[in-house]
Parts: sequence; structure tokens; C-alpha cells
Amino acid sequence: MFVSENLGVNEKGHLTVGGIDTVELAAQYGTPLYVMDEQMVRKNLRRFHESMQKYYNGRGYVHYASKAFCCKEICRIVASEGDGLDAVSIGELYTAVSADFPMEKVGFHGNNKTDEELRYALENGVGHIIVDNLPELRRLEALAEKMGKTPHIMFRIKPGIDAHTHKAVLTGQIDSKFGFALETGEAFEAVKEAVACKFVKLVGLHCHIGSQIFDIDPFEAAAGVMLDFIAKIKNELGYEVKGLNLGGGFGIKYLNEHDPAPFEEYLRRVSAVVEKKCAELGIAQPEMYIEPGRSIAAPAGITLYTVGARKEIPGIRTYISVDGGMPDNPRYILYQSEYEAVVANKAGEERTEKVTIAGKCCESGDLIGENMPLQHADSGDILAVLATGAYNYSMSSNYNRIPKPAVVFINNGESRVAVKRETPEDIIRNDV
Repeated sequence: MFVSENLGVNEKGHLTVGGIDTVELAAQYGTPLYVMDEQMVRKNLRRFHESMQKYYNGRGYVHYASKAFCCKEICRIVASEGDGLDAVSIGELYTAVSADFPMEKVGFHGNNKTDEELRYALENGVGHIIVDNLPELRRLEALAEKMGKTPHIMFRIKPGIDAHTHKAVLTGQIDSKFGFALETGEAFEAVKEAVACKFVKLVGLHCHIGSQIFDIDPFEAAAGVMLDFIAKIKNELGYEVKGLNLGGGFGIKYLNEHDPAPFEEYLRRVSAVVEKKCAELGIAQPEMYIEPGRSIAAPAGITLYTVGARKEIPGIRTYISVDGGMPDNPRYILYQSEYEAVVANKAGEERTEKVTIAGKCCESGDLIGENMPLQHADSGDILAVLATGAYNYSMSSNYNRIPKPAVVFINNGESRVAVKRETPEDIIRNDV
């Protein structure tokens, strides 16, 4: 049993992704190699899109969180499905512009946007700028006046919700670098200032409580808190907030024992809270937005490596070294994130060993995982790490001056390069 439904084993005993032999992909494109299944990306987008439309009566919108995995090809796919994009830097905005993404469907995030980034967003007609703090609001107001623009903004709010996830990816509590706090009155004072602005228009509120969350209760609680705040704004300021973005953070299956609720169940339950709460508060139901990233990209991706050394330390552990590591997947060294792995050319065999998968960097912590069940792996075998479509390529680095892997998309039995493999020449390109 695999963590993603697009994985299987063929008659050769090889791991397949989207019906394509992963061993053949490794031979054709080399390793390390990121592989993304386009059909699964589209399927996940459609599940969110259809549920949002259903539960919010045609007024629910999906913005793919491009920080999870961003390249021109994923932007084209999201655009072709009719969904929006969440961007967090000038690089992500530039990628979207380069892919001819409809910028009116883009929300621009960030806790410390530069003037250059804000100008670029204004020049390219970004649909919403999600303002994080008062200095940003004031800079944006001044830039908008100078440029003759009137951008639509949302405020990022900290709803004070415990999302029961890793502390490094909690974002909705009061002690967070993101957004305006409700408890201190900071958020309400910010709204009063925004309402008085002449060159920006406050159209919505935004919150994001964290990532890789399995419980639905925190999402329901966040919706209730945010709607209470919208009602407060209406009752005390006479101002109607027309949009509410509840962010993302939906948990996915990284290990076989993980049992996340279906995306549709998250959305059904939260929409019921929204409907009931709006009726109780006597406010119009706002347009609703969500920003899934990991839940769209992660299950669609795998990373392929070639096994180098096998090092057995009796009574301690067995190291299986691969030709990648923390530069292409830093999540273990950052968060101790767990993955499932398979020897792709022995995928039909039982996983009889527990090993530590080590990367090639000059760094003791360069590991992909410890005590991982695996088939017996020898030099030359192809290793697949599963559910790596999010926060692997996007967080990759050139540590030890190692070139980044290629990204290959597969679709209906065909494969194509979406991001070229870096070369040593790319590494020194900006050196002078």
C-alpha cells in the first residue's frame, strides 16, 4: 500500500507513478529527479474547486499556494483549471507573469514586502494584496497614490487558534511574525486606519492557522473567530467586509498510518459553520477563499535517487547513501518530517530492513529519514521518496554548490521536462 493513489507496481516489480515506470524515468532523465503527476495535480485542484463552488453557492474560490511548488508549468496548470494563485515574493509573482497567469486572480502575501515587490504587484494588477502590518499599509497607500492605483487589500489576522501541528509551521497564534493580533485590539485599530485610507480599498480578511493539520476543529474555530470580527467591524464601524480567506494547511498522508479527512469533509464542515454563524450574527455571507498548496502538490510528486554507498554499523544502524539529500529535500533537517521510501526497482518486494537514508552533503544532519522501512538496497538501486511534490523543489538549495535536480511532469503516459537540471555553469553564473 502506498501513500498516494497514483503509485503502483508493474510486471517488472518496478514502482510506477501515473502508470510510468520510475526506473525508466531515472534512466532517461538522471537522478536526483523530481517527478510530478499532472493528472493528480489537476484532480486535487478540481476536488477543492468543486467543493468550494458547491458549499459556498458559487462564491467560493481556490488560490493555489505557490510557495509549496512554483514553476511556470504549475502556474499554467492552475490557470487552465480556472483557479487563482497565492504568491509570497517577487520571484513567485514574476513566475506567474512569465506564465501569462491572470494576475487579477493572484493574492500577494508576505510579512515584510519590499517597496520593489509592492510596486511590481501594483504594476501587474494583482487582485489582492494581503497586508501584514501597519507600516506596510502606509507604504502601500503612498505608493498607490504615487502610481495612480487603488489596490484591493485584505488584512492578515492572527485568530489565536491552536492548530495542533509542529511549532515551526504554526502561524495563527498571538506569538507569530505574521499578521495583526485580535486579542490586543491591534487588528481593529488597523481596520479603522484602512477604512480611512483614500488609495487602498479593504475588501477582505485573511487568516492561516498552520500547516499539515489533521484536525478539522481548528478550521471551524478560526472561521467562527473571523466572522465574529467581521460582525464587529460592521456593527462598530458600519463597514462591510466582503471577503474571507481561511488560508490552507490541510494535512496529507506522508506515512501509511496517517489518516487525514478528505478535503471535501474539511470544506463541508467549515461551510456549515460559516452559514450558521453568519445567520446568528446577522451579516451577509462573504465571498470565501482557501489557499491549499501541500494538499495539491505533495501527493502528486516523488523524488528519485540513485543509491551509492551502503554502510552497515553492527548493532547501531545501516546507512543508505543517495546522490541527493538536504539540498533537494531539507524538510527532515528542519522539521524531522517523515516520509515513506521504496527501492523503485524492487518495489514488489517486502520492506524487510530499517535504514537511515543519508544525503551526499558534508553535513552529519544531511538525512532524508531514520529507521525507515525499506527493501534491501545496494549500490546502483533506484530509491523513490514519496509525497515530495511540496516544499522540496521550492525549498531546495545549492548547499555544497550542488546543482538542483530537474523537474519532470508526467501526463497520460508521456513525460516532459518542466524545469531543467542545473549544471555547474549555473552554479557560478552570478559569480564575478
